[in-house]
Amino acid sequence: MARPDKRRPGDWLSTDHEAIRKWIENLKAKAAGTDPGSYIQPIKDLQQVVARNGLLTAATEAMFVEAIAYARDQPTGAPAVTSWDEFLKLLNAVMTTSPEFMVDKGSDEAQGLVGFPINALLDWPMGTAAGVTVFQDAEFNAAFKKVLTHWGQFLTTEPSRYVLAEGDPSSDPPTIAWLSEPARKQMIAVAQQPFSDPPKDQTLENIFAVPDPSDTAYLGYTSWDDFFTRVFKEGQRPVGDAPVVNACESAPLQVKTGVELEDNIWAKGQPYSLTDMLNGDPLAQEFAGGTVYQAFLSALSYHRWHSPVDGTIEKVVNVDGSYYLESPWEGIYSDDPDPSAPNASQPFITSVATRAIIFIRAADPAIGLMAMVPVGMAEVSSCEVTVTAGDSVKRGDPVGMFHFGGSTHCLVFRPGVELDFHVPVTDAPNLNATNVAVRSDLASLKGS
Repeated sequence: MARPDKRRPGDWLSTDHEAIRKWIENLKAKAAGTDPGSYIQPIKDLQQVVARNGLLTAATEAMFVEAIAYARDQPTGAPAVTSWDEFLKLLNAVMTTSPEFMVDKGSDEAQGLVGFPINALLDWPMGTAAGVTVFQDAEFNAAFKKVLTHWGQFLTTEPSRYVLAEGDPSSDPPTIAWLSEPARKQMIAVAQQPFSDPPKDQTLENIFAVPDPSDTAYLGYTSWDDFFTRVFKEGQRPVGDAPVVNACESAPLQVKTGVELEDNIWAKGQPYSLTDMLNGDPLAQEFAGGTVYQAFLSALSYHRWHSPVDGTIEKVVNVDGSYYLESPWEGIYSDDPDPSAPNASQPFITSVATRAIIFIRAADPAIGLMAMVPVGMAEVSSCEVTVTAGDSVKRGDPVGMFHFGGSTHCLVFRPGVELDFHVPVTDAPNLNATNVAVRSDLASLKGS
């Protein structure tokens, strides 16, 4: 099987591991002298969960030791975070930090680490055998969810929006304001990525429905999350004519046909398992032998979801999952190790990560029941669904959104639904793909 490119797709994390190290060193300076007694309560609770579980106590320490032993001789050096206690101190500092727009020195080109600061702290440790033990533990994940929820609440407050107006180009690594001209230019370029001949001289205000264009500092956005979940202006993303339109502004990862109802998700190659992906729902039986289309979102993209078909919402399920669990075949013992393997584990995480499952009964009987599965990766522990069972939807209608970060999503079709895709698709992960416009034509029924 062709292996995916490990280039940190979507700029959620920098490909420059030295830049990540320097960013962590800066966070260490911010956290220096912090008394563990002053940690936020969810981090104290997480400490207690680990302390009273001998296996977790050993594994949380072992994942850092294991990572150091593995990475000491790597070109990027050993991990910057060396122990569980140090991780907790830095995690506490992240709780009042918003995602920064990091750039290459002297170029103002985004280099990543704009969405996943906690993931950066876990580079290499999360890919160890001990890391797999830690991040698949249900009690650990329940406690970690409370930490992520706390951070998510901060990101909905006014103090979180400081990164929209502030940056430090003289720091190492350098950062710039999200609403600075260089950052705007890159967000505009990503928004125009789906088009072969995009309009010239576009502005952020032309593309997005900004709350207050006269507010030069914040454009009227009241928080980081308010900015992150920004919406397109009317007319920017018209609804296509195909019976299936694109549910997210996203880049195609792969399409698989004849997907098994139950498969070994821990196997090399990351097969889809419909029972696991759909959380054991009885409706999963309907999709045995069907088709899964998966695509991923970038850090600078639009993060709301839209209905791919005309129809009726049959059921909505929210699943609490793991937050940093990855396929062991992508961790430090793989043939091509990735320190942040959720990027390379996107098929795997559809069965284990936080996700929403939206079953839609398409109005076209040739499609019938289908499922849309937005999946939260790492920090993205919030999949907000804005429709409920019984709601009627048209293609392109809003149905939900990701908060605080980016992710991946799947569309699942029953066997016998044969599709001609209007976008480039492969049967192996392709992390070099570019965005397809949300609400544009995604697939037609073969022979129609």
